[in-house]
Amino acid sequence: MLRDGSTAHLRPIRPEDADRVQQFHVAQSADSIYLRFFTYKAKLSAKELARFTQVDYRDRVAFVLTRAERIVGIGRYDRYPENPTSAEVAFNIADSFQGKGLGSILLEHLAAAARECGITTFTAEVLPENRKMMTVFIEAGYEVKRHFDDGVIALEFTVASTAKSLAVMASREQRAESMSVQDILTPRSIAVVGASRKWGSIGQRVLENILESDFQGPVYAVNPETLELGGRLSYATVGDIPDPVDLAVITVPRRSLKDVIEQCGRKGVKSAVILTDSALGEDAAHPAVIRSLVTTAREYGMRIVGPASLGVINTDPDHPLNASVSPELPRSGPIALFAQSAAIGVMLYAEMGHRNVGLSAFFSAGHRADLSGNDAMQYFESDQRSRAVGLFLESIGNPRKFARLSRRLSATKPVVVAKSHVMGFRLPDGHSFGQTQAPLRAFDAILRLSGIIRVRSNEELVQVMSFLATQPVPKGRRVAVVTNSDPLTRVVADSAALAGLEVTVCVKDIDFNRGQSRVLPALKKRLVEVMGDVDAVIVALLPVVGMTTESLARPIYEAGRETGTPVVTAFAGILDPKVRTEGIVDVEEAAGGQAAEPETTEGDPLPIQTGLPTYSSPSSAVRVLSLTSAYGAWRSADRGEFVEPAGVDAEAAGRIVSEALSRGTGDELIPLTAAEADSLLAAYGVPILSARPFTTPEEAEKAAGELGYPVVVKPLDEQLRHRLDLGSVILNIHSPAALRIAVEQMGRVLSRYTPEGSSPALEVQRMAEPGHACFLRAVEDPLLGPIVSFAMAGDSADFLDDWSFAATPMTTVDVHDLVREPRASRKLLEDPRLGRADVEALEDIVSRIAALKDRHPEIARIEINPVLVHTTGATALEARVWAAHPSRRRDSARRALSQAE
Repeated sequence: MLRDGSTAHLRPIRPEDADRVQQFHVAQSADSIYLRFFTYKAKLSAKELARFTQVDYRDRVAFVLTRAERIVGIGRYDRYPENPTSAEVAFNIADSFQGKGLGSILLEHLAAAARECGITTFTAEVLPENRKMMTVFIEAGYEVKRHFDDGVIALEFTVASTAKSLAVMASREQRAESMSVQDILTPRSIAVVGASRKWGSIGQRVLENILESDFQGPVYAVNPETLELGGRLSYATVGDIPDPVDLAVITVPRRSLKDVIEQCGRKGVKSAVILTDSALGEDAAHPAVIRSLVTTAREYGMRIVGPASLGVINTDPDHPLNASVSPELPRSGPIALFAQSAAIGVMLYAEMGHRNVGLSAFFSAGHRADLSGNDAMQYFESDQRSRAVGLFLESIGNPRKFARLSRRLSATKPVVVAKSHVMGFRLPDGHSFGQTQAPLRAFDAILRLSGIIRVRSNEELVQVMSFLATQPVPKGRRVAVVTNSDPLTRVVADSAALAGLEVTVCVKDIDFNRGQSRVLPALKKRLVEVMGDVDAVIVALLPVVGMTTESLARPIYEAGRETGTPVVTAFAGILDPKVRTEGIVDVEEAAGGQAAEPETTEGDPLPIQTGLPTYSSPSSAVRVLSLTSAYGAWRSADRGEFVEPAGVDAEAAGRIVSEALSRGTGDELIPLTAAEADSLLAAYGVPILSARPFTTPEEAEKAAGELGYPVVVKPLDEQLRHRLDLGSVILNIHSPAALRIAVEQMGRVLSRYTPEGSSPALEVQRMAEPGHACFLRAVEDPLLGPIVSFAMAGDSADFLDDWSFAATPMTTVDVHDLVREPRASRKLLEDPRLGRADVEALEDIVSRIAALKDRHPEIARIEINPVLVHTTGATALEARVWAAHPSRRRDSARRALSQAE
């Protein structure tokens, strides 16, 4: 992603690029050539072309950035023979692409390649007048040393990642991806490709909707079979349009899609939205078809939304746009909405309208060929018109990035996610991802750790959004309950307590029979009094004779706005279908005014919609308040720090994994040997208690003598090695004589579980100190990314599914909570027989395994079973590890910044 929101293709340079490099050079201005070579060269010689394009990818590395196979940027480094840890770096950017961040992108990748090849320092020589290149180095976040020497500025800096350089990378990524989405929402001109005059067709509807949304720029109709559409000239192709086109809205049949994308690319269209069309058929969802569309689009730097998209909507008064099949532009408001499914998008969009929830922007990604929820989150983070973000997800394309972005976005704006419970088991068309290995609870845990509000249904998503559109986020869980019925008070208070809220005040002393002129001021006054002592208020009222819901809503609304206290209301028992009991009651509109636009309040720079959220059921109001107050608690709590464990040898671990990967290809899991697994974990400071396999009693005695008594004997069979209840593990063996007896006994016990005539495979291991047995697992899930799971070993994990889950990288608070979340983990702190376990030692092992899994995504699975947690220290008894090639993953190994970064 470039700074202007377009795309380019970065790849290593190749010998066959010689002609392209020459074309690139010849097209450069004399000034650019001089700044690069310190002299003017009309053409590059054959020797120079050979040197530039023929590199060894270790001592000499070069990357090119291309657009439609044309080179637009070159970056390279050359290692100094006399100083192998240092290299000279240089760039050359096409004149028409300068200022778009290409130099920064090339530097990021060259630095990463250099670190892999043992280079620690970059140097560069820059002419004083080459300020653009100076800026690239200085703003990259590295500590740059510079001095003036013989008319040239010499620069030097280490390529090790710093907190500042990582922050610069993340900021550049966010800015570029946000800009690409902004270009889709705020185009200066639009072409509707497949526009039609057939009433009710998608082509006819979307053209009309764009025009009626008061779009400010020119709109072009493209249809080769007609000369005029909607009172304007129609063009046969996009290329025939005489003026520039920013956005193409495409409604053509599937068979024409690739040709249309190609035409748009050649025309210089920035973005395309491919809408749902019955002519698309099932074949359009085939991954190969979708990949082909994306490849063609990115050759020209273009981004696409869809296929099978409902469209995009922007309610900004300065950039109104309804490029969708929705008949009208929705009410402007502070809620941003993203949906993958067009069908679900229609439902959510309709529900938002029915409940009077205003939208800032709406995206329907459809098959999500290119633009995804991650891109949308990047834009919504910087969009000042969006107060809260709602996402409906069917799958996650880049889970590592999703976890990183959602955690960052949630820190400033509420993010509400609804997802299908069958995610990963019944994926939608066009989503070519493997099935999840983790239970559904794992995804919920990941969302919770990221501060995301997880809802159970689309209806609940809209309910939460109606609250977030109009109310501040609760700062805590203390609530007041206000009703006009004693039984209703008890019901609401009990429901709130069960939902995790703390009911500190119950107001039942308002006499609602005194007439409207006396009741409404008294209601407002009483609410203002209690709001000073609570974090939120639940008002649940049964119908009041002689008063409308609008009249009751006004004092409630005014009290909340005066004090800044969140309020939810439930007008229960109302039979009149004309009365709004679900959604936002706009008290200004009800009083005869017009619906107010979102406004900002003092101390809250984000827009807020006027009105009061109301629900037909008190339980719905309680549920909404419970979810939003939990988010408020997360946002105000200490979320810990990302800490790198001490004593880690990541390079040694990488060599072990690479050796294992060399034994296999394709998608299969590659098991590491026991010695490899032990060495891998030892590289991250998690030693495994040594064990030796044996086949004869003599071998067992020799192994036990080397390990030291007391020892344990157990089978190698995965189904038996932990089954103390079956007698397949013998502990506390203190002598050779006892060992021989144990081996003989083990043979008898296991004979019933092994084929007749075969001997069970056994091993001997040194006896560890007594402790609590725990099970630690880390996986690279195809859908959810890197997940760490923890449980107390035994029946609570095997039969009661008492597990906790977290995504890497993990903060200190994440690790703390992970080992305490399983119900059985109370034993670690409260067991009267063993005393308090050394939970801190367990947390250290968890943090090291999390760091190992996060840094080495090629590790597909790690299982440590058991980890014995003693009163002092913890011991890992056994580890099993599997590796997998990158083809199993769905994220980018090179560009996957971690949450810590």
